[in-house]
Amino acid sequence: MVQAYPQPPPLTRSRRPWLRIFLVGLALWLATVVVTFLTGNPALVPTLVLLGSFLVPVTFVVWAFQRRETGELTPGLILSTFLAGGVIGVLAASLLESYLLRPSWWLFLGVGLIEEAVKLGALAFLTRHMHVKATRDGIILGASVGFGFAALETAGYAFTALFTAHGLSLTQVVETELLRGVVTPFGHGLWTAILGGVLFSSSTREHFVITGRLVLAYLGVSLLHAFWDAMHVIALLLTLLLTGGTLKHGQLVRPTAGQVALFAVLDLGGLVLVAVVGLLWLWALVRSARRAPHVPQVPPYGFRVPIRPPGP
Repeated sequence: MVQAYPQPPPLTRSRRPWLRIFLVGLALWLATVVVTFLTGNPALVPTLVLLGSFLVPVTFVVWAFQRRETGELTPGLILSTFLAGGVIGVLAASLLESYLLRPSWWLFLGVGLIEEAVKLGALAFLTRHMHVKATRDGIILGASVGFGFAALETAGYAFTALFTAHGLSLTQVVETELLRGVVTPFGHGLWTAILGGVLFSSSTREHFVITGRLVLAYLGVSLLHAFWDAMHVIALLLTLLLTGGTLKHGQLVRPTAGQVALFAVLDLGGLVLVAVVGLLWLWALVRSARRAPHVPQVPPYGFRVPIRPPGP
């Protein structure tokens, strides 16, 4: 017998805690940027990196939490999936990529397959004790793991950007955090949200079920991930193919103004296309969950992974 959990309280949209978190966090980050540039104090760099890296992910997780389906989705569970899921994902991905990947044409696809697999594994591990696995809650928890991964990854990129051949560069740190803050909602959080929704849609209290739909979803988000990471290279090759020219060390030799503009359009347009595909996919998943409320039962197909013995 499935244990009943209280429904979450009705949303209080007028309060919008996610908006307050974002505005206060943004003000603090901007204040940190100004003070760091004015004083040149390197001790403020960790504050700058952490605020800039976690602001957008935390805001989106709080926004998503307000749209949970069951009362079993608690702030503690959200926090554990965000932090532990992000750390597990980053560490596992780093180990696997170091040992399994080498520079090649398949590098971006390999990164996508590995990172989406470790995030899905972290999500399944951290949510295995949940009684009710509703699709919407799977989307939210998947997004939480993905945003935790993205926040830690952004912190790493920002810290790396600090060091240049000409010394420390606070400007590059700020630019990195601004760019990744804008694109973060359309990356790891979105892709793992899709996987979480698909995983929970066919799972029960006793089993995670690996279905053909889940495998296809995993391959699909891995491809989106690969195209996202490779878009710079794709845009460069398309520019070269359409306009001609010479490529040296991964860059066009003496590019014309037209080539530069074309490259920028192709690069940005490709990222927008990948983001739109992901958003439409997530939207379709949410609509499907609304039309057919989740009823926990073991599907008649797929590979069943037991996670607890049957019982009350």
